[in-house]
Amino acid sequence: MKRIRSERKLTQGELAARMQTLGVNLDQQMISKIEKNTRIVTDYELICFCQALGVGVNEMLRDFYDKLKG
Repeated sequence: MKRIRSERKLTQGELAARMQTLGVNLDQQMISKIEKNTRIVTDYELICFCQALGVGVNEMLRDFYDKLKG
């Protein structure tokens, strides 16, 4: 997610604001925890992150799958 957010030149706070417009109550600190893998993302949040960032689920999870492949 951090890669995609950075590519779109969004701060964590700006992404949190976009999520709040979608009805997901996240702040900048929660976005930071998600990017550091210290907070789990729900399925609903994942879909909203995709919408907020303008990407599909496969693109959002690409880095995760690449790490699994090694």
